[in-house]
Amino acid sequence: MLTTNEYFDGKVKSIALKNNELPATVGVMDIGEYTFGTSEKETMTVVSGELIVKLPDTEEWKSFTDGDAFIVEANKSFDLKVNAQTAYLCVYG
Repeated sequence: MLTTNEYFDGKVKSIALKNNELPATVGVMDIGEYTFGTSEKETMTVVSGELIVKLPDTEEWKSFTDGDAFIVEANKSFDLKVNAQTAYLCVYG
């Protein structure tokens, strides 16, 4: 069964899935600035577009584009700037 999620007044939407690998979500983010918290380790890959990310315990913003990935450990938060609609894959664990 697929589960849909919606955050930030519908500006971030995802579909959750579980397969033989790890649980994951596939989603899109609209233009905006967001802060996400993690409950478990997350590996986020940009599918199309760009995420400008400030990872936990850093002050530097870094750009991630098509095919780029970053990891956020459990129980952390990270900030995102999205300048154009962007698709992503987030794998948990």
